[in-house]
Amino acid sequence: MTGGEGSDEAAVRSRVAQARTMVVKVGSSSLTDPHGHLDLGRLRSLVGALASAALDGARLVLVTSGAIAAGFGTLGFDQRPGDVATQQATASVGQGLLMAQYETAFARYGLSVGQILITARDTTHAVQYRNARRTLCRLLDLGVTPIVNENDALASNEIRFGDNDHLSALIANIVSADALVLLTDVDALYTEPPSRPGARRIGFVPDVAAIMDQVDAQGSVSGLGTGGMSTKLEAARIAAASGMPVVLTRADLAGPALAGDRVGTLFAPIRPRGSSHRLWIKFASRPRGGYLVDQGAVKALRGGRASLLAAGARSVQGEFSAGDPVWIHDESGHQVAKGLSGYDSEEAQDMLGLNTKELRRRLGAHYAHPLVHRDSLVLV
Repeated sequence: MTGGEGSDEAAVRSRVAQARTMVVKVGSSSLTDPHGHLDLGRLRSLVGALASAALDGARLVLVTSGAIAAGFGTLGFDQRPGDVATQQATASVGQGLLMAQYETAFARYGLSVGQILITARDTTHAVQYRNARRTLCRLLDLGVTPIVNENDALASNEIRFGDNDHLSALIANIVSADALVLLTDVDALYTEPPSRPGARRIGFVPDVAAIMDQVDAQGSVSGLGTGGMSTKLEAARIAAASGMPVVLTRADLAGPALAGDRVGTLFAPIRPRGSSHRLWIKFASRPRGGYLVDQGAVKALRGGRASLLAAGARSVQGEFSAGDPVWIHDESGHQVAKGLSGYDSEEAQDMLGLNTKELRRRLGAHYAHPLVHRDSLVLV
């Protein structure tokens, strides 16, 4: 798992170097000093690296933390506040300060930026997801660098992402990015926190899913941020499973990382890119219920390109409307797939176990269709 100089790593590095659209995520600890104040030198250095890539033709989206960290020093707090209301108020103050510095720094290179504040709900609902995609893609088409942050001033603990690592992977899917770069305060992924004796640096990860259980990612959480190495691994897993390479490294190595140089840890894609619609279903949608299905249906679904038919469904779980995301469980309760239901839960109750001919005869032609169509279904 440590990689090396193999052709696989070289090929993936080349993909990063040639990426046209890239999402870059930077954490609070990479933008602030030890006291929590915004470090303008660090911010300007980061912007310099991003501007160089943008001026070479790359389309960049920056997912940034730092609003709360930037705000609490200004408000006179000695450390990041712990209660939600004060965090929200601090983020409201800090976000303006953060954006003002980004605007000034990018303007030195003749580049414009646009602010996008987002919450988890904006990605879990299909309409808001499409709106976010439309806005972000239009900004990129206009030559503007979108600067994205979780809307900490409004997000509660119940609806927030909890870290911008996860958000950056979802944003990468939204804009169909060619690569994701995660910038943090450590130079690479290690087998355990690098402060521990015996920790080994990992330069190349061919399969992030296989390595997640082999790495001790606990204990590497910044005092200024909400994410640690475990959240970065999860972000890398989402991106790699979406068909894009990921680079994890220190913020001061942003320039070499964007250029595809051998810095940090490189995660290879583990499958071809899917459609934006299917990636949303898989990673961003939040099911409101689901179907329990028999073994025949499970076999058909796992065989690939099969819809969920009413004949294979045994029960309806929860309440949902047509078009809502739902889970598909086997008879042991294990999750098999996720998809968009073609019917309300009440309608689906009357369809259970019926084949297409029976559905048409008993309920009418409107019901002679799959519970979940294969084009709106992904295996988990």
